Amino acid sequence: MALSTSTTETAEVRIRELYSRFTFRKMLFILLLLGALLALVVVAASLGAASVGRGDAFSVIVGRIFPLHLEHTRLAQVVVWQMRLPRILMALLAGGALAVSGAVMQGILRNPLASPFTLGIASAAGFGAALAITLGVGPIGWGKYLVVTNAFLFALCACFLVYGLARFRGITSETMILAGIATMYLFSASTSVLQYIGRREDVHVVVFWLMGNLSGATAGRALTILVVLLACSPVLIKYAWDLNAMAAGDEVAASLGVNTRQVRIAGMTLATLITSSVICFTGTIGFVGLVSPHMTRMMIGGDHRFLLPSSCLLGALLLLGADTAARTVMAPTEIPVGIMTSFVGIPFFLYLLMKKRKEYWK
Repeated sequence: MALSTSTTETAEVRIRELYSRFTFRKMLFILLLLGALLALVVVAASLGAASVGRGDAFSVIVGRIFPLHLEHTRLAQVVVWQMRLPRILMALLAGGALAVSGAVMQGILRNPLASPFTLGIASAAGFGAALAITLGVGPIGWGKYLVVTNAFLFALCACFLVYGLARFRGITSETMILAGIATMYLFSASTSVLQYIGRREDVHVVVFWLMGNLSGATAGRALTILVVLLACSPVLIKYAWDLNAMAAGDEVAASLGVNTRQVRIAGMTLATLITSSVICFTGTIGFVGLVSPHMTRMMIGGDHRFLLPSSCLLGALLLLGADTAARTVMAPTEIPVGIMTSFVGIPFFLYLLMKKRKEYWK
């Protein structure tokens, strides 16, 4: 009896040690991402048409956040704090938000190719923006807010349309994916019609919007994304265990007490809300929500307790890096950031298509 008790205690100690190593590696990965992110912020703030040293950029950022009197030039303060930092914050928040949405959608649908853009949300937002630009109409909104509100509302409509179409055959991952593909083609075709009948200058604006860019970044827009992300994140973290269970299949998750239908509806709605808050300001920025969760999963596994925050940080890192390259590679000409993210995402997308699904979820 004593031997049995000793063996049990030894096994418990061994399990605790393995779990500590398991969590330590993931926390270390998160800390490394934070360090890389802070370093990239300083680099991004120093690069651009106006020459600003990295030391000056660091002094401006740290000196304004903390009550420190660090030396820097007046030019550095104006360029970094007023011109570049709002765009950097927008890139960080937009990239993080898109990555979280992608991780949630891949989790609830158990499909490595699922993302806010392959499920029709981006196409719907593009149609809303094109409707405002070419015809000047929309459900609500006026003036300079018409494009933003149209893109936001139509992206939400795509979520409800996918839910409505999937409901006829049951809320499963397969029906939601098929409904999302149908929605994507519907709004893409509708956008093409608007481009066909629109004026040349309006079509040019639509095409530029669909490419995605961060040139219109402001502190207010970044704050809007931050509020939405902070409001939705606690609920998504709450569903992390449910998403882990659903990775083994709906039957296994149901046997563990998970309401898969509720998790799918809630996850889809929150992911759409987060994505909509980004797309309405930035236009279509593809592949961040697809690539970031996969890269994170390859590094630390599929535990959504760590996958969601890690994907957020990695998405922020990727989009900030892509935007920095987009505005400096061909300076003073600026490449739309959606093009830069596509160059990174397309090879990875093809790699996923070549993999077998059952191998992916192992």
